[in-house]
Amino acid sequence: MRSADFLSLALGSVAAHRMRSLLTALGIAVGIAAVVLLTSIGEGVHRFVLGEFTQFGTHLIAVTPGKTSTFGLSGAVINTVRPLTLEDAEALARLPRIEAALPFVQGNAPIEYGNRIRRSMIFGTGADVPRVWRMQPRIGRFLPREDPRHARPFAVLGAKVKQELFGAASPLGRRVRIGGERYRVIGVMEPKGTLLGFDLDDAVYIPTHRAMAMFDQEGVMEVDLLYAPGGDSASLTDTIRTRLKQRHGGEDFTIITQDQMLQTLGGVLDILTLAVAALGTISLLVGGVGILTIMSIAVNERRGEIGLLCALGANRRGILWLFIGEAVLLAGLGGGAGLLAGTGGAWLLGALIPALPTHTSWAHALLAEGVSLLIGLTAGALPAWRAAGLDPIEALRSE
Repeated sequence: MRSADFLSLALGSVAAHRMRSLLTALGIAVGIAAVVLLTSIGEGVHRFVLGEFTQFGTHLIAVTPGKTSTFGLSGAVINTVRPLTLEDAEALARLPRIEAALPFVQGNAPIEYGNRIRRSMIFGTGADVPRVWRMQPRIGRFLPREDPRHARPFAVLGAKVKQELFGAASPLGRRVRIGGERYRVIGVMEPKGTLLGFDLDDAVYIPTHRAMAMFDQEGVMEVDLLYAPGGDSASLTDTIRTRLKQRHGGEDFTIITQDQMLQTLGGVLDILTLAVAALGTISLLVGGVGILTIMSIAVNERRGEIGLLCALGANRRGILWLFIGEAVLLAGLGGGAGLLAGTGGAWLLGALIPALPTHTSWAHALLAEGVSLLIGLTAGALPAWRAAGLDPIEALRSE
């Protein structure tokens, strides 16, 4: 059978049974649309969360007090854990390839101005926040670089705190009470939004040592280290570990690189994307069952046609590929329609709900289209094999 005849017969059969073909292709279309739409949502959330983390930089190493590993030791050993101090941060800042060290303390306290009061997050930080965390003041300036043990009572407000306490007025130079102490406002940070439930705009930044005294902390909660681009985070981690072990007499701290955090987070988000894609794949399998059912019915209905084709010289292989071709054609048409519906739905969803990020991965979309063709090929194989095995005389007699 010539290719032109083969294509003409396949298209003619699909066109002759429009309603049946439409319903069969619709099952595949729904499956493809579901896969594309769900993976677009998963990929969008993946990119959004990673973007939220990397907005603070990608060359960061975090050092926290306490060891996360579990050992078979007495509970009394816990009492020997030393807190991370400002001196530790200064020692780490002097290491090669470390560009800045940012110790910080976090707490919650009331901020008062006039007859207004608001309870917000308090970050005890240093002058390197704009450099390390990539957060710039919108007006004014950030905390000055000075001896952290004798830092002046300056404060930098988050965008929301400024709006709630001062409205449209400029807060620069005004004095506010934070945790019962007076601070002079020298800047307001640019809006940053929310990260994992924490409103970064509802925060106030004060010198680290003053925050430690306010929250009665012996040490800092974390030291964030900014290293030079191109540096090897693994070798830097070894250098940091060696320096702190010399200072503490043991490893009573935990070092986490940005690469490790992104790798762990990316793994979780990849599993999420695969999970939602698997839900859409179920619809594809249902569509495959529909093709199998319809093609099986078609073989019974077209026995006379099969016998006539055999009588005209069509061989068994030609009959086999004719029915497989019809199944693949139905799957391809349904897959194409589903691809358009899925990508269009993802775009529309992102436009209507900006808070729900979507991003269509064409690799996933084309993979789904390929799977639909494979399902059509697989679902059409058994009925096609059955059609090719019919006896021409019996097939004509049934007509």
